[in-house]
Amino acid sequence: MIQPVDNRAAFRPAQGEIPTSPGVYRFSDRHGRVLYIGKAKNLRARLSNYFQPLHSLMPRTRTMLTLAAKVDWTVVATDTESLVLEHTWITEFKPPFNVQFKDDKTYPYLAVTLREEAPRLIITRNERIRGARYFGPYPKVWALRETTQLLQRAFPIRTCNDADYKRAMQSGRPCLAGQIGRCHGPCSHLITVEAHRERVNELVAFLAGGDTRHLRELQRAMRDAAAEQRYEDAARMRDQAQAVEHVMEKNAVVLGTGSKLDVNLDVFGLRSDELAAAAHQFIIREGRIRGERSWIVDVELDGSPAKLLEQVIQSAYDGEREPPPEILVPLLPENTPALEEALSAQRPRRGRVRVRVPERGDKAQLMDRAVLNAGENLIRHKLKRAADLTARTDALAELQQALGMDEPPLRIECIDVSHLQGTGVVASLVVFEDGLPAKGAYRKYRIEQTSDDTDSIHQVVSRRAAQLNAAREAGEQPSGVYRDRPQLLIVDGGEPQVRAAARALDAAGITDVALCGIAKRLEEIWLPHDPFPVILPRTSEALFLVQRVRDEAHRFAITFQRQRRSTSIASRLSEIPGLGPKRVQGLLKHFGSVTRLRAASHDELASAPGLGPKLAEQILAHLASSDSAATEPAAEPAPESAAAEPGSPAAAKLEAPNDEASAGAPQGAPDEGNTA
Repeated sequence: MIQPVDNRAAFRPAQGEIPTSPGVYRFSDRHGRVLYIGKAKNLRARLSNYFQPLHSLMPRTRTMLTLAAKVDWTVVATDTESLVLEHTWITEFKPPFNVQFKDDKTYPYLAVTLREEAPRLIITRNERIRGARYFGPYPKVWALRETTQLLQRAFPIRTCNDADYKRAMQSGRPCLAGQIGRCHGPCSHLITVEAHRERVNELVAFLAGGDTRHLRELQRAMRDAAAEQRYEDAARMRDQAQAVEHVMEKNAVVLGTGSKLDVNLDVFGLRSDELAAAAHQFIIREGRIRGERSWIVDVELDGSPAKLLEQVIQSAYDGEREPPPEILVPLLPENTPALEEALSAQRPRRGRVRVRVPERGDKAQLMDRAVLNAGENLIRHKLKRAADLTARTDALAELQQALGMDEPPLRIECIDVSHLQGTGVVASLVVFEDGLPAKGAYRKYRIEQTSDDTDSIHQVVSRRAAQLNAAREAGEQPSGVYRDRPQLLIVDGGEPQVRAAARALDAAGITDVALCGIAKRLEEIWLPHDPFPVILPRTSEALFLVQRVRDEAHRFAITFQRQRRSTSIASRLSEIPGLGPKRVQGLLKHFGSVTRLRAASHDELASAPGLGPKLAEQILAHLASSDSAATEPAAEPAPESAAAEPGSPAAAKLEAPNDEASAGAPQGAPDEGNTA
């Protein structure tokens, strides 16, 4: 394994040379390319962290420092200035080791071209029109076109292009769209430039959040015109009021204070793993969803969710986007006061921006929806990447090279162990062929006695090894070139788990299956007889594949353990007189989960369908006695050799392959068990 070259001594500044003031620092390589940009309240204290022993640093930090040849810094007066300068430089230089923001799509906006003499309302994906006021983004352009047509009816303004407008104003003849009644700008010669500007201002105020006020004004003017027998004017105002109502109906009402909808805020949801993160933004104006936006973000070195969220918020208000007075987040960003001050500077004379975490009520529910959308976006991003044949081929080739294998691992098996506080230990084995899951080959294991996670891994690998040896001795022919015998076995864990798996394979005499483990904290790959882990690049397709295999094994193990717990409590409940199988199933369906059933009070149980106070009391007493019996000291576990000897009865407890329904359980459920 090639060790990175530590050349930091060539550019390390003297300790007294670095100021203790707040500022922004930059690491550059020998070609002058900026590698990483960061900010600090105390530059001396922060930069000293980069010159610790190389082995004590995070893997991506080590990689960055081995490429760096220079470090510079700029001193600023306050933390807020450092926050703004850092974001400005990241946007300008795009350092490879900083967060890289990628919109998963380009979004359409509504833009009002206020810089023009007679502004227009247009649909655009260009975010850099000078002097334009933007609204959105919106998720679907076809819905936006319908909304624009309604807005043109409610606020008749110019629709013709610049060439037609200029020709009409110079010639004194209405533009073509004005002649057929489609354009209501000054070029139609039915309205002055000043009156048209007032109508545009009304449109901007409506889009910015003046829904009910403008609607009430139209309805009042309509009634006045009808009372004065100006029926044509009344009919026109009626049509405009109906168009305003239709626009309002197209936006879902999500928040309100009393009967008046006046809540303006943005909501940011965040979901991340070790390699990537997804952020989702809801734009709420007057209690209605006016737009939404999402990003896929490559996680940076030494990054935390709080730091990532800070940079997501800064990116959301680039350019002329103005932040609302309130921003909701799932957790407080780093240096929240400085972030609030920087955002407040973007809305002069309109009050301070507040960033906070909602705890209850409608805003908390809206935050949950934003986080859910972020999680869905992250899943779609990973599935899109996994479906790429070229990416899968590159991943297998890169994994072969990194692990020193003779051939690409076209069949990969991964083992994960799951338990709930040391009880109900189970394991899963998932199979990937050609980089895709082969769910028909998944296996489940029950582990009756074990001392720790490494012993559980040893038992499961021993059982799998016994099955492989039995198939070879029986002379079974594989149904495919690589089917039924893996080239690579992955265990979820670090060095101890890999050594336990290696002992099991050695005892079974299996030498043609490569072995590795993936440790979750730093995502490093451990090999059986190597004291140092293999560090794959963060953007590596091989690392993405190994992570996906590990996550699938973890999901399948958790699902199996939940099924066992549900079956266990159902069998215990069926022992109570008066509770038959139908009542037990109805009880579990009513509470939704075993955890909620265990936590239910006497009144909650008594109110369940088919139960009463007497049965509820019996259920509580029975569950309490079962729990107390479960907490008694367990018997001594069997020796490892007896528990895991290939060919022994313990090794014969391999279950039949699961069906497709259980293999394809929903992803993204919260973990309720601990894993090895």
